Amino acid sequence: MPELPEVEVTRRGVAPHVEGRVVETVLARRAGLRWPFPPGLDAILAGRRVTHTGRRGKYLLIGFEHGTLIIHLGMSGHLRVLPADTAVRTHDHFDLVLAGDAGSQALRLHDPRRFGAVLWHANDDGELDQHVLLRGLGVEPLEDGFSGALLFRASRGRSAPVKQFLLGGDIVVGVGNIYACESLFAAGINPKTAAGRIGRARYDKLAAAIRRILAEAIVQGGSTLRDFIAVNGQSGYFQPTYFVYDRAGVPCRNCGTPIRQIKQGQRSTFYCVQCQK
Repeated sequence: MPELPEVEVTRRGVAPHVEGRVVETVLARRAGLRWPFPPGLDAILAGRRVTHTGRRGKYLLIGFEHGTLIIHLGMSGHLRVLPADTAVRTHDHFDLVLAGDAGSQALRLHDPRRFGAVLWHANDDGELDQHVLLRGLGVEPLEDGFSGALLFRASRGRSAPVKQFLLGGDIVVGVGNIYACESLFAAGINPKTAAGRIGRARYDKLAAAIRRILAEAIVQGGSTLRDFIAVNGQSGYFQPTYFVYDRAGVPCRNCGTPIRQIKQGQRSTFYCVQCQK
């Protein structure tokens, strides 16, 4: 699944092609994906100008004066900017067609597994951060509100493993499975440790690791996940730098101990028993 860095890479790739552009039409080739496409979306957006793009957790936001288009890439989705007359492939489910200097362009959503989403939040429906999918999200890990102190306070009394604590999304958003594994390794914390047993100093180190690793992943275009492709058609280059993720049985880059793989909450966790205590 595309995680925060992949969605941010997508946002940065999309922004120059959509910001300031006027929507010509909306093309939906099925009734919906994870949820139905908003009814009458073509009438809602045709003739309207994109004012800005944004991101909240793993949700891509395309802003208009009268509301926000909310896009989630699901398990296998990606967005491409293409000439509007580009031939449609199987699993090309949605186009936002925009006027361009050199002709119409389509922001096209390709989603083989159909777990993605395209939703509309009108300004008349209230503040965007109160949308049902956004209102329970925690702080952004690359913004000022995120810190070791925040993690320490929120973890008091919690017996769940620290990795599950990070993945919950209610304290900090966007630290998905890959980057949680990598950040815990960088901080030297065993992913099985109860969140409430970790002290402030170790959370300071973990918060710094999360910030650094997510920022590095964005710079490198995200990870080369099974299905993720950036807007320009290229895959990310962060994967070769993994220390633990998807390296079960391979010697640790630090100490040589074979990386161990376990299941936590139906997801694979990778860690070094020697380096992570």
